[in-house]
Formats: sequence, C-alpha cells, structure tokens
Amino acid sequence: METILQLPVTFTSGAIIELKRLFSEGDRSKPFLRVGVKGGGCSGMTYVLEYDDQQEGDQIFEVEGIPVVMNKAHEMYLYGMTIAFEGGLNSRGFTFVNPNASSTCGCGTSFAV
Repeated sequence: METILQLPVTFTSGAIIELKRLFSEGDRSKPFLRVGVKGGGCSGMTYVLEYDDQQEGDQIFEVEGIPVVMNKAHEMYLYGMTIAFEGGLNSRGFTFVNPNASSTCGCGTSFAV
C-alpha cells in the first residue's frame, strides 16, 4: 500500500463539501473514493468518480479526511485536473476541468488526449 502526499488532481471547496456529504450518507461498504478514467464516452475516455476498494496499482491519498485511490497509470491523463461541484438549477453535479484533454464532449464527462 503506497501513500503519497499530493493528489495529482485538485478538488474545489464545493466539491469537498459535497464529497463529505456523500461519504457521510453513502455506501460505506466501499472505503475509498476512486478518481480515474476508463474507455468510453463520446470522446474516447470517461472520468471515474465512485466508491471503490483499493486495487493493485493504486496509490492512496487523503483529501480533507476523504480516503482517495487512483491507479498510478491514470495520473498521466488526470495530472493538474480540477474537480468541482456545481449546485445550480441548470447544472448540478461534478465537473472536470482537465488541462490534458485535447477535446471534451458537450456533457463534460468524456475527453480525448
């Protein structure tokens, strides 16, 4: 189990507040918040933000008391990304601002590099 000091992505204060709320109310059978990517979506890759267990190749981080895992191989796609939470009437949910993305889809949940 490898622990490093700085998560390669940044969470805004709004995202941290929402994550803490979800962690206090959510499925505690999975101890970590997973940040990552997977193939699919309109632009080729989709962001992953979900409860999960630690898996081989994961690095463990802590963000304001929230245990986070990310596969080391995903860092190249996510380094420098900011995750925010929008709570407005027109758009509600987590948003991803990724400086590594060469293009994104209209919904903002998939990207290409």
